Formats: sequence, structure tokens, C-alpha cells
Amino acid sequence: MAVATTTTTRFEQIGEREQLTDKIYNLAPMKTPFMTAVGRGAAATNTKVEWQNDDLAAAAENAALEGDTASYSTAAPTTRLANHTQIFTKSVEVSGTAQALSTAGRRSELLYQVDKRTKEIKRDMEFAMTQNRASSAGSRLTARTLAGFEAWITTNAGRGTGGADGGHTAAQTVTAATDASSTNLRTFTESLLKAEIKSVWDATGDHTPLIIVGSFNKQIASGFSGIATQYQDHGNVQSSKGVAILGAADIYVSDFGKHKIVPDHFSRGRTAMLVSPDLWEARYLRPFKINPLAKVGDSDRRQLIAECTLCSKNEKGNGVVADLTTS
Repeated sequence: MAVATTTTTRFEQIGEREQLTDKIYNLAPMKTPFMTAVGRGAAATNTKVEWQNDDLAAAAENAALEGDTASYSTAAPTTRLANHTQIFTKSVEVSGTAQALSTAGRRSELLYQVDKRTKEIKRDMEFAMTQNRASSAGSRLTARTLAGFEAWITTNAGRGTGGADGGHTAAQTVTAATDASSTNLRTFTESLLKAEIKSVWDATGDHTPLIIVGSFNKQIASGFSGIATQYQDHGNVQSSKGVAILGAADIYVSDFGKHKIVPDHFSRGRTAMLVSPDLWEARYLRPFKINPLAKVGDSDRRQLIAECTLCSKNEKGNGVVADLTTS
């Protein structure tokens, strides 16, 4: 068919109105399972935050003579631990013109950009606290850094060939673990997971309620035989059994308890973190704050800032299955 040359079409039309939906769609991941689980502790009062932990003597044969004279042993001192606070910051600058414009999806460009940066800092915090990274006191020219979860773990650490523990030192610093090379990565198996769960129980008599993994190893874990069930009650499903079949496992049942398996976008995919949340806390020297900065021209400036550290109350109650394949 032919179109008459006198027909006005969209291609000749002038003056059409723009259609811009009054929404902004942002699907960037925002869940921070580690930070959410461990929560906040008491406020920090120094850039070096210290605490103590202790242990009991190993259980042994204990039988005394009737009327025997008391004997004494040297008491073991407590262990003094430390981590350094890290400053997390983002800055925003929006011109006066950008603020004055009528914009789709937000009433204020400045407030919109502040909201974005706030979410970005939260993601950065989750990233820092779950990594294999050392602590550093910093200097005038070097930023302070907090030691992340992976670096603390030494008691219950399953590693690939060439991998080695980091951990807290006598100098009150935390060194990062040594990763196995890419040629020594291991497939995540139920046997590897069970070995570290057992190791935690042997060390503490308890289990880790939370297991944090990346997306690839979350799917592998869903195939472990120890998953609680792949069925759940579902009243809306029309079937003879009245159940929905699930393709994922959120609860792993070991010999020592139940473990919730949670994927994290910001932890390292090569490590399964066995976490006892009550043995960790984030401590803030400076809670999150938005500071207006001085105007130096035709723009508005804001600085978003928080300063905190991660406290490992006792690493023995946690574990890692490290050096795992991720594809």
C-alpha cells in the first residue's frame, strides 16, 4: 500500500509533546544482610576501638583427694583486640539552574542526589565489612581502614591449597588472609560446609545461624541434601497436595542446628561466610550525617559522611569456606 503525499505523518509533525514518565527506575541491589544481622553496638569514642575476649581451660579429668591442700594454676589473661574506624563519604554538588528546573521523577535534584549517595554509602559499608581486608591506623596521607569479616577468621577456616589465615596480631592489627591462586579454587560442596560447621561447634558448642554466600554458590547450596525442605504450604495452589515446590533452599539443617543461607551482592563470591551475628557489631564514632558545605558559586553542596568500625567479639564462633569457584 502507498501513503498519499498529502498525508501528514509523525515524521513531518512539529510540536509534539514529550512523554516522560514521572518515575525513575533503579534496580541496583540494596540489601545488606551482614550489616542488618550484626546491628549496631555502643558508640565508639576513639578511632581505635578496643575490646576483650576470653576462654576457658580445656575440660580435663578433675578428681581431688578428700582434705587435699588447694593447688593453683596461673590464670590466663584476657585477649585485647582492636579495629580502626573507617570514614565513608560521598559529596554532591548541584547547580542553581539544575535545582530550578522542573524535573521528572523527583521534586528536587539535590535531594534526589543526596538520597542516591546515602544508599551508595550503605552498600560501601556492607562491602568493607564483609571483605578480606586488613585494618590500618592510617596516617596524614593514608586513609584508615577497618578489617572485614574474612580477615578475622582463623579458628574455623577451610582454605584451598596456598591459602593462609590472616587474623588479629599481638600488635593489635588485623592482617588479611592469603587467597589461594585461581588455579586452586574449589567447588563448594556440602562436605566442605559441614566440616566448618563442625569446627565451629567443636570450638564453641554452638552453631552459626547465618551463612552468607554469593549468587553462584547460593544456587549450589540449594542442592545440598541438608536443606530443610523444598516444599511449603501454599493455600492458593490448586493441586492435590496443596503445596508449592520451591527451587531454592533458605534453611540448611546440620547436626548442630539450623542455618539460614543468604546471598549477598557485596560479599566475595569466592567465600561462604559462617556468621554468628551476636558475635559482631558495628560501632560508630560518627553516625551518618549530611553536612551543608559553603557555597562558592552558583551551586549547592552537600557532604555525606559516617565513621565506624567492625568489632569481632570472638572469631571462634564464626567460620569461612574460602577459595571457592564462582562460575
